[in-house]
Amino acid sequence: MSDIKFEVIKKIAETRFKYKDFGKISELDTNSPPSVFIGSKLKYPNVNVGILSPVERDENAWVYDDAKYWAGENFSIREVISLRDSLLNSRFRSKVTDSRSSSGDSSRFVKIAQEIALASKPVDVEIELRNKVGPGLQKDRVLMPQGMRGDLKKAKIVGNVKIDKKLDKVINDELKASEGIKYLYKNKFDEYTLSKILSVGVLGLKKDKKLVPTRWSITATDDMIGKNFLERIRGYKWIEDYELFLGEFMGNCYLIMLFPNVFSYELFELYLPGSSWNPGNEIKASTDMEGFHGRKTYASATAGGYYASRLPILEYLDGIKKQASVLAIRIELPSYWASLGVWVVRESVRKALANKNLKFTEMSELVESARKIGMIKFGFDPEKIIKKSKVLETIKTQTNLWKWV
Repeated sequence: MSDIKFEVIKKIAETRFKYKDFGKISELDTNSPPSVFIGSKLKYPNVNVGILSPVERDENAWVYDDAKYWAGENFSIREVISLRDSLLNSRFRSKVTDSRSSSGDSSRFVKIAQEIALASKPVDVEIELRNKVGPGLQKDRVLMPQGMRGDLKKAKIVGNVKIDKKLDKVINDELKASEGIKYLYKNKFDEYTLSKILSVGVLGLKKDKKLVPTRWSITATDDMIGKNFLERIRGYKWIEDYELFLGEFMGNCYLIMLFPNVFSYELFELYLPGSSWNPGNEIKASTDMEGFHGRKTYASATAGGYYASRLPILEYLDGIKKQASVLAIRIELPSYWASLGVWVVRESVRKALANKNLKFTEMSELVESARKIGMIKFGFDPEKIIKKSKVLETIKTQTNLWKWV
């Protein structure tokens, strides 16, 4: 265990011992990770905006909201839940257009939330709540657990907020949100930071700026960055071999098959009995795909997981300057007993692609190897799934057509 991880877990334990009844908390002198949460449960264009912070000041507050760090340090499910349950979501109601307003309590709170989200490091903040602290968000496919929540009465940032010069430039230029995301990603802002920036309504043309529910901003960011990669990938040469990647993180296993062909992408998600989204006794499955020219509709079956899985795959293809047809199979095991949000999907795929790949000269060898690994590692034969693959069917059809020609 790293020193920082140990210190954070120790701090959480000390705070829980000190505050035996979190429900009685009304005032906080704390710091935000920095992070905010824009809800989607109210009738749009009304939203709940929340400032996420530990109950007490913590010099390592950034750890509470840093999924990349959790993945790099191989946090357990229980450790992530402990982190997130220790956060307080101090929220207030707002209209999405309040990000452009300059008057009223709601607009003033929005400005504070924006500064927190844009900050380069944790922000010291004083918070006063209207009422008792209540339970937070239940499990969700896209969102991280949100811990406790309470209605915000007063909020004040203490000290200076440092914002990166490149980010400040994008905020003040007349750029479309997609162009701003593209520029910032090139300048080393990762998708986690960008989705928060997008959610607080500072990107886009001035007339279009508005708050974006966090659920939407996460998927929109994954999709926009992915499309930027695809602009280049579609012009690359094909990979030479058939490639297979395998990896697991927090009970999320991925078999990723790459085929020498024009880009296409298909995702199958399998939820084994006893896993987070399948309390039943039979395997559940969902799938979505896209061809060379992409999708025109939202991937509703696999939802945010579709775009979160696709992004690291596109990162990989762009990194090797090749294109390929992709079949990804996600197997959610019973060991993934609590849903932590779509970040787990993204980091699971990254871990799989970081492993040494297996290469084959024939497609049949790749498919057979994937079947054997599925049976040996997970006790599951993916043959039926593979037979339903539209990507594989297209490749076989094209191969037969070329042979005929």
